[in-house]
Amino acid sequence: MTDGTDRPHSPQPEPAPESGGYGFPPGIPAPGGYGFPPGGPEQQDRPSPDGGYGYPQGGGYGYPPSPPAAGNFGPPMPFPEEADPAGPGPGLPAAAFAEQPDWDAMANRSTAERRKKRLWMVGGAVTVLLLLAGGGAFVLLKDDKPGGGSKDVADNAPSAAASAPASPDPDASPSKSYSPTVSSDASLLKDGVGKTSIRMGPEATVPKVGVRHQLTLKGNPNSYAQAVEQAVDTTKSFSLSARVYNASTAKGAHIVMSQGTGESFSFELGADEVNGKQAWVFRVRTTDKGDTPTVVTVASDGPKTVKAWTVLTAVHDAEKKVISLYVEGKKAGEATIPGIWQNSGPLQLGRARHQDAWAGAFKGAMNYFRFYESPFTDEQAAAYRQGKLDVAARGTGTHAWVTG
Repeated sequence: MTDGTDRPHSPQPEPAPESGGYGFPPGIPAPGGYGFPPGGPEQQDRPSPDGGYGYPQGGGYGYPPSPPAAGNFGPPMPFPEEADPAGPGPGLPAAAFAEQPDWDAMANRSTAERRKKRLWMVGGAVTVLLLLAGGGAFVLLKDDKPGGGSKDVADNAPSAAASAPASPDPDASPSKSYSPTVSSDASLLKDGVGKTSIRMGPEATVPKVGVRHQLTLKGNPNSYAQAVEQAVDTTKSFSLSARVYNASTAKGAHIVMSQGTGESFSFELGADEVNGKQAWVFRVRTTDKGDTPTVVTVASDGPKTVKAWTVLTAVHDAEKKVISLYVEGKKAGEATIPGIWQNSGPLQLGRARHQDAWAGAFKGAMNYFRFYESPFTDEQAAAYRQGKLDVAARGTGTHAWVTG
């Protein structure tokens, strides 16, 4: 097989007379020549009745042998009307058979055909792979799991705000150089505004899906994240928000974030069963005194809590003594409280403290954690969801994690 180029060679000397030529024995060749049957040239002008040189019996140069018997190898091939299986017929001159084919040209054509066939085969295989890859990409685009869907993970704006930025963050354009973790410790989520880092549990990850990162949790005791300190002072006003994807269809608590350790949480935000139905909840333990701690819950009614990216915003107005919950920028409800119980425990992601034990393990993904030390109004909560939060409120930001 050749690649179309001549191999390196050097000129060969002319053979000595009667030496036999290159690679042949010396002396005059025996009758018939090297490898040919005996007989003079006049007998070599045409094949013999027994088939000619290397040809089957009954065939001439380039002509097939006699038709096979019925039932063998399919129907017989048609012969030219003037052809004689034993040699050239009266309609064809003997000179037409005496001329030998150009074997080099035939070999080159055969090589070219094989090369072309290989190229077609390779091209066909590549085309099939591309089609398969395209089909796989189409399936992935139809997926509604975290990071899937026909839109990016951060594209979930309500239809009324279709022209607004897709992310709840006014500085939402992801940077190619953005990293959600501390450069010296990949297990620490980096605070983009303050100085509070969050350490991920052994089975928590923060992969980049599409163009943005997301904290991914498995819903087990080892899949969580815990800050090194408190993120908010619950005796003061605050607003906090996160973008979440709850992958669990089970009823019960699925906590996005909370604060507190020891015997109980001071606040928690996530999904839980309320009046027999799953709902998004913002729940606080109050400052009421007594043997049984008082817990106040604000719950949504109607918004989907499973397998849909959702922006949750919780607000505490310390002056008005009111807590509020917003789902996708719309107010889900509010409640009056005497105040939120102060707990020295740090911020938790993916779990909450209940009766001296961890509960509400979250299965799914979350990102765009942002905290502010001012209480959002209804208008500000809606504007935040659309990426249009006013400068004054943005200036009160205290913490930000996984925002790119």
